[in-house]
Amino acid sequence: MTKAQAGILASLPEQGRYVFFTLAGAGTDLQDSLRKLQANADGQQVVVGLGLQVLQQLDRKLPLMREFPPLKGPEFAAPSTPYALCLWLRNDQRGELVTLTARLATLLAPAFKLDHVVDAFVHQRSDNGHGRDLTGYEDGTENPEEEDAVAAGIAAEQGAGLDGCSYWALQQWQHDYSAFEGMSTIQQDHAVGRRRSDNEELDDAPESAHVKRTAQESFEPEAFVVRRSMPWWSVSPQGSDHSGLMFSAFGCSFDAFEAQMRRMLGMDDGISDGLFRFSRPLTGCYFWCPPVSGGRLDLTALGLQA
Repeated sequence: MTKAQAGILASLPEQGRYVFFTLAGAGTDLQDSLRKLQANADGQQVVVGLGLQVLQQLDRKLPLMREFPPLKGPEFAAPSTPYALCLWLRNDQRGELVTLTARLATLLAPAFKLDHVVDAFVHQRSDNGHGRDLTGYEDGTENPEEEDAVAAGIAAEQGAGLDGCSYWALQQWQHDYSAFEGMSTIQQDHAVGRRRSDNEELDDAPESAHVKRTAQESFEPEAFVVRRSMPWWSVSPQGSDHSGLMFSAFGCSFDAFEAQMRRMLGMDDGISDGLFRFSRPLTGCYFWCPPVSGGRLDLTALGLQA
């Protein structure tokens, strides 16, 4: 029975790691590496997202798969930074993620070359299971749940090898805490559209408030996605630290995410999302998450049998 990778709809792990790969080989090497990935990625601890580059190398086309488009509004932009492969590693122990990264990088060579890693974690998990962004605001409040999450995040009626897949939009947002701390509490709440103290939505928030910009039911058609975002933190070689939110959205297509991103940038009405006052996307990637069949990744859509 074909189904989605279990980690997509599961609750967030305490620790996460996003492992990005570039394409370093083709032909037999690529097919061999994909078969190894098929045998070693369970879809639960290791969620797999394949980039358009892999499909092109295999001369395969999927009807809804495309590259992340560079988007630009009147003030801000969302860059496109394609990668061949991303593995979202999920565990409650960071050490397990480090050793798993090394094993998978060796396994996938020479066709895939590890480019970089982003370490993430859950911050201040609430009673409902949601975590908080490092600015203190709860993340994922309006996430669809149960059957609604399946409908929003998992593809159906696309045919064998595609039913149960998901289309994954991933962006690394970096926060400017000096800018954020320079805002009053009211300004911060109005930028988000909720009170940080109790997570209540603000009726008097401006049209630029993030909650109003991305209200999923306000689009035509409605733009629901399943968010699985996690805060990240790193230290540069120069010793300065950087952090923000790894925005992660799974959909039955990329359309809902793209509609939200366009509105956040003010591409239709000129109003920029309040989040841009203290945060910027550094990256933008689209990935295809294959379904699972018989406990293994189903790569029949790519011409690889289980």
